[in-house]
Amino acid sequence: MNATDKFINTSAQIDEGATKSFANSRKVYIQGSRPDIQVPFREISLSDTPSAFGAEKNPPVMVYDTSGPYTDPKINIDIRSGLPALRAKWIAERGDTEQLAGPTSSYGLDRLHDSALDNM
Repeated sequence: MNATDKFINTSAQIDEGATKSFANSRKVYIQGSRPDIQVPFREISLSDTPSAFGAEKNPPVMVYDTSGPYTDPKINIDIRSGLPALRAKWIAERGDTEQLAGPTSSYGLDRLHDSALDNM
């Protein structure tokens, strides 16, 4: 373990702002094409629309949530552990993916053998 690894292992943490919920919204999941696929959405509460006869209620709006698990209050985020491989089983079951032992592209092999990148 080099000094950088030791520093990261003892001090790495996620910014609290990255895990806070957005105002007037909540994270919800909708089942995908199978039970183990949960698609994240954000349900956004809208304010009432003023009208001549008082306020008109507006239904919440659902938008796709690209924040991943970071804004889910039920999930503990530890950036040193990484994210769980939620899609691994699904991808393996499709049978259309080949697991490679390492880089195979010219670009990947060039970078692998570039000693200037050893510390990265």
